[in-house]
Amino acid sequence: MSTVLTQSYRRQRDHFQPEDMDPQEQRRIRGALEQIDYTAWLANRELIGQTLGQTSASQFEKLAVLTSTARARWVAEALRLAHSGSPATPDQIARLASARTAYEELAEAYEGLRRMVERGYLPLVQQPAKD
Repeated sequence: MSTVLTQSYRRQRDHFQPEDMDPQEQRRIRGALEQIDYTAWLANRELIGQTLGQTSASQFEKLAVLTSTARARWVAEALRLAHSGSPATPDQIARLASARTAYEELAEAYEGLRRMVERGYLPLVQQPAKD
């Protein structure tokens, strides 16, 4: 079983393949699964394209800056709590958790957008060079 690490969680990939299965049956099942995967790819490409249209490097940059800002706020809040010298209150911990959640959600959105482009679900348009 393999594990895929993303920003905030691990997804398990467990593809059971019995060793005693007839090779012809294994090929039939693999073919059916490839068709299912292709259908999912088409659905993703169509639906994501309809929802988001297209993306550009400038949109990636804006999302990256927003994500970096959220990360800096999260760590700044933690450092502020550490430097205070007092035990953290439940309200302070809630504020810290909120800042971390914001960062993690934005980081996952960035990675999700990147995967959409990598997999061909969303076209990346080239912007004309600025002179």
